[in-house]
Parts: sequence; structure tokens; C-alpha cells
Amino acid sequence: MDISFPLKPAILHILLALVAEDRHGYGIMQTVRDQSGGAVPLRTGSFYRHLSSLIDAGWVIESPGRPADDDPRRGAYYRLTDAGRDALATERRRLGALLSAFPDGTGTLAVPPKGTGREV
Repeated sequence: MDISFPLKPAILHILLALVAEDRHGYGIMQTVRDQSGGAVPLRTGSFYRHLSSLIDAGWVIESPGRPADDDPRRGAYYRLTDAGRDALATERRRLGALLSAFPDGTGTLAVPPKGTGREV
């Protein structure tokens, strides 16, 4: 799977899940579900395909350590790389430019009243 811009929602949310701390696979999936309000469904197979692509792109690596109090049954932990942070910054700039293109320039779409012939 090739990673390109604009980022797919699943890719974006996986990267965002790793901004604050290293996480194991299931923890990443839970964070994606929570931060997206369930709007970005990730099944185990698709999650690991996305994760593999992020690792191949150099945006995520397997973390060398794990918390001392961690459950030993958990799998590997993953970490966002500098390249992954750069990718997030690029996507943030792209999304910011998109929002600033809205008519009022603040990211809010000023919709004309119905019946004016100028509805969006």
C-alpha cells in the first residue's frame, strides 16, 4: 500500500494516536476509535496492513522498550518517527489551507439562506 497525500482517515488517525506516547496495536485501535468517535472503523487485518505501510514508509517504528508495569501478553509497542511527525505537519498544513478556502476564511462555511439561489 502506497502512502500519499491527502492521507486516508485511518492512516491519519493511526499517526495521531502515536503523537503523545508509544502504544501497542490494540491500544492504537482503541485510540483511533475514541478520537474519531467511531467514524473510522479499523478491523485487525486492515489496521495491521496500514501499520505495515507506515513502518515501510519510515513513519512508525517498533518501540525498543515497553512500560515496566505492562502486561507481558501485549505485543509490540509502536512509536511515531520524525518522518511521521513531518507527515502529520504536512497534512495539517494541507487541511488548514483547505479550511481557509471556505468563503469566510475561518473554516466555517457561511451558507446563504434557502431561496436566495446561492445555496451550497
